[in-house]
Amino acid sequence: MTTIREVTDGRRWNETVAQLPGSHVLQSFEWGEFKAKYGWKPTRLLFEEGSQVKAAASVLCRQLPRFPLRVMYVPKGPLLDYGDGQLLSRVLASLEELARTQRAIFIKMDPDVRLEESQVIETLRARGWRPSSEQIQFRNTILIDLRPGEDELLASMKAKTRYNIRLAARRGVKVRVGGPDDLPGFHEMYAETGRRDDFIIRPFAYYRDAWGAFIEAGLACLFLAEYEGEPLARLIAFRFGQRAWYMYGASTEKHRNLMPNHLLQWEAIRWAKGEGCTVYDLWGAPDVLSEDDPLWGVYRFKEGFGGQFVRHIGAYDYPVSRPIYGFYTVLMPRYLDLLRARHRRWGF
Repeated sequence: MTTIREVTDGRRWNETVAQLPGSHVLQSFEWGEFKAKYGWKPTRLLFEEGSQVKAAASVLCRQLPRFPLRVMYVPKGPLLDYGDGQLLSRVLASLEELARTQRAIFIKMDPDVRLEESQVIETLRARGWRPSSEQIQFRNTILIDLRPGEDELLASMKAKTRYNIRLAARRGVKVRVGGPDDLPGFHEMYAETGRRDDFIIRPFAYYRDAWGAFIEAGLACLFLAEYEGEPLARLIAFRFGQRAWYMYGASTEKHRNLMPNHLLQWEAIRWAKGEGCTVYDLWGAPDVLSEDDPLWGVYRFKEGFGGQFVRHIGAYDYPVSRPIYGFYTVLMPRYLDLLRARHRRWGF
């Protein structure tokens, strides 16, 4: 028999879910607390059988403006052994019931389940879950196995990537660890990168809360690549359980011939390995491996580090009210397009 228990203690939550299969930083206590500052209410549930925790789900719930309806999201969760079909069905049933009691339009989930695990897709579809038209996180990624030694990691990279790492160091690029005082500068560079690559940047306060909370908790590290004291590139890597993620990166157009991003990424990989992580997630890869994909250039950079391209099943929604869900999924993409148009017009 499965018992469901809500947890409010951050330390207990993190220690427990870090041990579960598929453990993810977006299921950490800190991520829920961060999102709570921006209109989401986290509910953290443990699924126990006897004295053993078998699954967990940090569920975010948001009230829609001017409507008595909510949307719910389990970012990169729930966490469980997806090979256990009976456990999966029990967890899904609990999430579906939670969505109904909260009067949600739908509940979304996007766990790191590999696409080849077709039995999971069959279970989801049989229970009324459907592939989501809105992918909040990247569907696919590139994973680096950190268990080999540093020399082996370098040897597994493409020759050009390995050459560029050494070139940057040889030409005087230095990488240092940053602190809270470096966050405003990182945001400025991130905004520059967003304008160049055409993606939306939120105000500094949002990132300060996200980055600062995880750095303070020891779950993230800011790296800065500099040449003669001038900042060239920066990134923030997160860690949780035995996995690390490269989630935010920024660079300038200056001295790109010095290859600062290659050395920067290598130092983040070394940090993750030193923290005891066994996997480094490069966070984001194309849906289709084609030069026409907008992420193709990013993919070519990331694949040089010797990781494995991994396809996931992506996001699935459970519509509580199918008519309202259908209406919502038509309007929301139009709203997001409007935000993107404002971003391009206003330049931030």
